[in-house]
Amino acid sequence: MMDRMIKRILVPLFIVITFLAYGQSDKEKAQLLGETAIKLMDEGKIEESMQLLEQAQKLDSTRFDYPYEIALAHYQLNDYNATIEILEKISGYNDITDHYYQLLGNSYDNIKNTDKAVETYQAGLKKFPESGRLYLELGIIQMSKKEYTKAVNYFEKGIEVEPSFPSNYYWAAKFYCSSTEKVWGMIYGEIFMNLERNSKRTAEISKLLFDTYKSSITISSKSSMSIHFCHQMVMNADVLKDTSKMKLPFCMAYEMTTLTSMAFEKKIDINSLDNIRDNFLSAYFKNGYNTTYPNVLYDYQHKVLDAGYIDAYNHWILMKGDEDNFNKWQAKNKDNWDKFLTWFKDNQLHVDASNKFLSKQY
Repeated sequence: MMDRMIKRILVPLFIVITFLAYGQSDKEKAQLLGETAIKLMDEGKIEESMQLLEQAQKLDSTRFDYPYEIALAHYQLNDYNATIEILEKISGYNDITDHYYQLLGNSYDNIKNTDKAVETYQAGLKKFPESGRLYLELGIIQMSKKEYTKAVNYFEKGIEVEPSFPSNYYWAAKFYCSSTEKVWGMIYGEIFMNLERNSKRTAEISKLLFDTYKSSITISSKSSMSIHFCHQMVMNADVLKDTSKMKLPFCMAYEMTTLTSMAFEKKIDINSLDNIRDNFLSAYFKNGYNTTYPNVLYDYQHKVLDAGYIDAYNHWILMKGDEDNFNKWQAKNKDNWDKFLTWFKDNQLHVDASNKFLSKQY
């Protein structure tokens, strides 16, 4: 039954390809085959995709991406040895990318040859020192070894060299939110959600941020509130030489601002957290912390505030942690929510080499 399904899919495709490719050069025909193959692969039609890619490679053997995609197809079929064999043969291509080293390293890791995987990622970094994805893979290997401090160092190095690559924020957020220094997880997690919107991982981090707020804030009564987002209270020794440079550790400023932002709240849910986050943002800028502790995320939040959508944004950030209350809020604020989504689509958080966040910057 499977063979018949493949034949029925391929026949009309070949008709279209033959018609469109008539009179074209071999390279143009190969590109058309390759583009069609990628669409098939995205649809989960791996075998059909591989057949077209092999044809494309025969028509144009100069391009790296056709054999790479064939290797990727084998990877998706869990045939890691075949993936390695193909990739090793094309290591000398001039247009090779960091994706090559990631796929090859992952394949070695999947056959339990971790040393060779690490060697591959490190070789890739020599050629592509600003590859966030290769630092990501080194971090994931350290996570599997339960070397968590080494892992997060790789994730943060990946953020440093390629700030727009989302996955390092994802893993850094998960690490820090389970540590004593949750504040960094809160910031990394929210940046991640802005960079990778509407994925399963986005929903996961939304719930993680909500749960971290809830586990880190205790409200016993109006006069008894406590928070614990961080533990480090490090001050730079240079301030002893020049007291004019003295400033609070960021952890202290963050917790003090959060604590004063909780006034009059009786419980922690998505609506009270919206109020707390609103108050925090206003106090952060009022107190001049945006200058003392410049932060690309809080600058962006202020942009959202100025546009009139901070409540909708806060509810979006935390929606998966308190879905019932989110749905009730959304029903009451449908017009504002719809306008926010339109605005949000065209006004994304922008991070780059000169506009980024790292925990060590403070």
